Amino acid sequence: MFVQVCLGVGLVAGQHVKPPQFHMLYGFTAFAAIGIIYAYRAQLKHRIYLLYGLGGLFIMGLGIRAMLVGNT
Repeated sequence: MFVQVCLGVGLVAGQHVKPPQFHMLYGFTAFAAIGIIYAYRAQLKHRIYLLYGLGGLFIMGLGIRAMLVGNT
């Protein structure tokens, strides 16, 4: 996810590619979600698989939505 965000920022800044309106919102939200999941891993150690499972589903949903918005 970090590589994808860096490549996207590089394309927008360097190549002046105009992204779809909500595509960047979904990307940065997924990037922030990874940080939040990472921050809560110690507090939810007894339910770590639930945290990673639901967090992974959330990030997957954001990724699918970003791809669908990016194709229009």
